[in-house]
Amino acid sequence: MPQGKPSMVPDDGLTTRQRRNRPLVFVHTGVGKGKSTAAFGLALRAWNQSWPVGVFQFVKSAKWKVGEERALRVLGDSGEGGTVAWHKMGEGWSWVQRDIASSEEAAREGWEQVKRDLAAETYQLYVLDEFTYPMHWGWVDADEVVAVLRDRPGNQHVVITGRNAPQQLMDFADLVTDMSKVKHPMDTGQKGQRGIEW
Repeated sequence: MPQGKPSMVPDDGLTTRQRRNRPLVFVHTGVGKGKSTAAFGLALRAWNQSWPVGVFQFVKSAKWKVGEERALRVLGDSGEGGTVAWHKMGEGWSWVQRDIASSEEAAREGWEQVKRDLAAETYQLYVLDEFTYPMHWGWVDADEVVAVLRDRPGNQHVVITGRNAPQQLMDFADLVTDMSKVKHPMDTGQKGQRGIEW
């Protein structure tokens, strides 16, 4: 894509403007660090365009203090850009599930809320953080997710993060980024640190 120009123009009957402004689905997956961080960067861009942003965290506990949450809430309340709503439905970090049944129920309830918000066109950007896990674990049906996203009304963009994104979701998405790990401080025994991981 030299100079931001697409390598081909599809014969889809759309004008350049219509094609440029169509709603997109993004998937950030893979074992590398940065999937959620990239999604929150997209949320900053959306906020700057005065879009309403809805963040849905599917795995992280509501007790966790996430740096991006505070920053986006402050920005959303500033009256300068778009609004930001933050929804947490997780019971704890994905690798140490404490109450699987409760986590499964919370994930399903979260997906039902996303479906209601998509139908109502509540937000222009949805960040479904770590939503691949409920699909991977079989708590939420990936085919249903694809169908709902395909039929969503209006101009709503959706970014989904997490490892093990289902193939049907990746096939459907407009943009898929696979974050691979080349090297990580944890490889040498260093734990996560304030300001970097949270």
